[in-house]
Amino acid sequence: MKAFMDEDFLLQTETAKKLYHEHAAKMPIIDYHCHISPQEIAEDHRFGDITEVWLGGDHYKWRMMRSNGVPEKYITGTASTAREKFQKFAESLPRAIGNPLYHWTHLELKRYFGCDKTLNGDTAEEIWNLCNEKLQQPDMSVQGIIRKSNVKVICTTDDPADDLRWHKKIREEGKCSALVLPAMRPDKAMRIEKPEWENYMKYELGQAAGMEISTMQDIRDALSKRIDYFASMGCKASDHALEYCFYNPAEEYELDDIVGRVINGKGAPSRDEIEKYKTALLLFLGKEYARRGWAMQIHYSALRDNNSNMYDRLGPDTGFDCIATYNCGEGLVHLMDALERNGHLPKFIIYSLNPADNAMIGTILGSFQGPEVPGKIQQGAAWWFNDTKLGMEAQLANVGNLSVLGNALGMLTDSRSFLSYTRHEYYRRILCNFLGNLVENGEYPADMEFLGQIVEDISYNNADRYFGFGKE
Repeated sequence: MKAFMDEDFLLQTETAKKLYHEHAAKMPIIDYHCHISPQEIAEDHRFGDITEVWLGGDHYKWRMMRSNGVPEKYITGTASTAREKFQKFAESLPRAIGNPLYHWTHLELKRYFGCDKTLNGDTAEEIWNLCNEKLQQPDMSVQGIIRKSNVKVICTTDDPADDLRWHKKIREEGKCSALVLPAMRPDKAMRIEKPEWENYMKYELGQAAGMEISTMQDIRDALSKRIDYFASMGCKASDHALEYCFYNPAEEYELDDIVGRVINGKGAPSRDEIEKYKTALLLFLGKEYARRGWAMQIHYSALRDNNSNMYDRLGPDTGFDCIATYNCGEGLVHLMDALERNGHLPKFIIYSLNPADNAMIGTILGSFQGPEVPGKIQQGAAWWFNDTKLGMEAQLANVGNLSVLGNALGMLTDSRSFLSYTRHEYYRRILCNFLGNLVENGEYPADMEFLGQIVEDISYNNADRYFGFGKE
């Protein structure tokens, strides 16, 4: 029996061990999609205790605790102390056998706190004290954690109307060891069905762009100005969260009618009108991204905020989402084809929350590749409910079966936590084990020099080349 989480954790073969220890482990990290705060980086925030850094905003942990029957006051509530919240998490964790949270938590304990103990209700007090003491050390500020994690590039997630003041501060001070860049996420501009869309257009996007917005072309012009600004700040990627994929083209007069009515509060758009507006915006944005060499990321098939009582109480992104089962292949293909037909298809990364879409995405990739960069069209890393051991293995197998795995862009954290960089280690161990099994089963030559290069490329080099970070 192997020891729990030893140095060869998840590495089943000698080939896998060699690939990980000699190649993957040494590679820096590019975290090209995450939700961490640029303000906390700029201010070099120091966490007060382990509950703040572990449980603050982490809906993965919140869901696990709720599933263990923990009352909400010990999860997101204000009627409990940080120490009480930590205790409830520690008591819940051992029951989450098979959940990646168990592995992530203990990897973080090892890598950041030098702690080899397993977390449970009995060890909670000792680990609480150890972690809190370590968090006060000079190298455990936010920028210290980034440096300790060997992170070279971070792409945050930013609204087009954001003034990017914290990115400016990071750049001007030059103290952070990582290159911190904005990544545009124009969801608020896209979501014409939301009651707050009208005010966003008038008082956020419009003011940020220095113009009044009343037509579809006004929206394009405002976003174009903001894209120029983001580009001046080093942005190289966008991200779009879509409920489902669609393609519903419309004439300009139709779009002006839709925009004019909604922006003046004269009626909510129909489902057909929502799709027409969003299709037009995606086509415009894709063209703008392609012109600047940006990568366009599409995340879809998430049913969000399913528990209306808890949404009313806690708001969005609090752990009440699930996988959707929309049929998105046709809409996605038609959108990409419309962009390609006009020479506007940018580098494109597809993430579906539904693992049943893996094969479909794998076959879409080969339909739209181009010479701009190897693997111009990518299936993104196993996302959200799929970033488990089995989910990552399935994603690697799918890309390997249907596309070119050697061009994959590796892992990202998609996280709000500065301790989540161990997810890159988790992924790299799974990657090396996957490749090692192929070699030792006689399915790939034991060319360790070439395999080592593949591992280093997937871990770091491919993303650096794909996004062009090295040109900064």
